[in-house]
Amino acid sequence: MIVTYGFNATLTARSGMGDRLIDLLLTGLDEGSPGASEHCVVYLVSRSASDSDVVHITEGWTSEEDHHRVFAGEAAQAIVARIDGLLAKDSTYTDYVPVRGKAAF
Repeated sequence: MIVTYGFNATLTARSGMGDRLIDLLLTGLDEGSPGASEHCVVYLVSRSASDSDVVHITEGWTSEEDHHRVFAGEAAQAIVARIDGLLAKDSTYTDYVPVRGKAAF
């Protein structure tokens, strides 16, 4: 599958809540969750090396439409609702159109 739409998000958890935020974001890979969708090609959760409460998520999708459709679903909205309670401030998002690259895990 080819990624035609993606984004990076930076989320800042309340003090000491970075681990809980990461655990919650990783549930996005569970069966029936957004990251498990066939349309989600990249779902990478990372932590800042200098601040354990700053979390980055990178997602790559087959299309922007697929992303919006999946995230409108009940599973995604449940995760989003739980994330809000862990955040110290608004998240920042940068959307993009991938050109070329490599990811191997």
